[in-house]
Amino acid sequence: MKKKFLAMAVSALLSVSLLAGCGGTKQDANEIKVGVDAELTGNVANYGKQALNGIQLAIKEANASGGVNGKQIKLVIADNKSEASEATNAMTKLITEDKVVAVLGPIVSSNVLSALQVAEDNKIPLLTPTGTNEKITVNDGKVHPFVFRSCFIDPLQGKIMANFASSTLKAKNAVIFVDNSSDYSKSLSESFEQLFAKNGGTIVGKEAFLQKDQDFKAPLTKIKAMNPEVIFLPAYYEEVGKIVKQAREIGINCPIIGTDGWDDPKVVDFAGAQALNNTFFSDHYSSQDTDPRVAKFIEAYKKEYNAEPSVMGALGYDAGLLLIDAIKRAGSAEPEKIRQALEQTKELQLTTSLVTIDANHNPIKSAVIIEMKDGKQTFKEKINP
Repeated sequence: MKKKFLAMAVSALLSVSLLAGCGGTKQDANEIKVGVDAELTGNVANYGKQALNGIQLAIKEANASGGVNGKQIKLVIADNKSEASEATNAMTKLITEDKVVAVLGPIVSSNVLSALQVAEDNKIPLLTPTGTNEKITVNDGKVHPFVFRSCFIDPLQGKIMANFASSTLKAKNAVIFVDNSSDYSKSLSESFEQLFAKNGGTIVGKEAFLQKDQDFKAPLTKIKAMNPEVIFLPAYYEEVGKIVKQAREIGINCPIIGTDGWDDPKVVDFAGAQALNNTFFSDHYSSQDTDPRVAKFIEAYKKEYNAEPSVMGALGYDAGLLLIDAIKRAGSAEPEKIRQALEQTKELQLTTSLVTIDANHNPIKSAVIIEMKDGKQTFKEKINP
């Protein structure tokens, strides 16, 4: 009797399970779930919000044009609060609870590095629009099979700015001011130092700070005493703005150069327009680029959000386009097929550049150098791959 009851109970449970499965399949038949793990609150929330704007615009346009392979893309968004542990939690939720087939994000390198193992373990493609740390896609010589990026990597930025310091600014010596709490900043510092020395330059000193520091006068006073011809500051906009402001206040007038983490309108709020004169940074694109694709993107972004896009918006948009293209070419929403399609991306025209994904899951693409003049970004140089 007990065996019969047990068999009936198991049978009933299986029936419920099968019905639930059929119901879920039917309900989701016309949509493809894609996750976004983004910094929507916390100290780099401006990056996350703007990247998300770009992603949402790309998805909206694709859906309005009939979707992808006859299906609509549904974004499932998780806020990682600009914290590495929360980025991992968000990735876990998106994959195990929301059942997404791919994830866009996180935005900053430290958060990507924290969360990527979850994607790897679950065999779900992760495509970061903006994580530039080299170890995101390759660590200890091994390529992460399910991890990709649509932005260039830190060694390229370090090389670009080392060459710019040597060739354009004619600097013979430099000081590096690094954010010791950021993998992004440390990686860029290493690549800049190696290339600047290779160019015959001398690093006369290094100083460090931490994210959320407010007073930088002590290390800046040490830097001033070193009398550098240029300061390399690879960091994010809030700290960059405060450091530049305080540097100028104590009489440091030499060029201060950096990388794409500078690119946010709020850097002017923190530094002041005049303080930012004689500063330069590498970036992924310029709104002053004459390419008609750039103008078309800017027009669409302004129409959607009533605001000028930052580079984060452009990179979010491009990441969305890259994933959409991969899903189309895969002809499927199966994660493994999407992964294979991402690997096979060749000469895909995005907004910021023509892109080919290399063997290390990094894009081969161009870069630009931006100069700040009276609080406004001006196009300085374009660097082709």
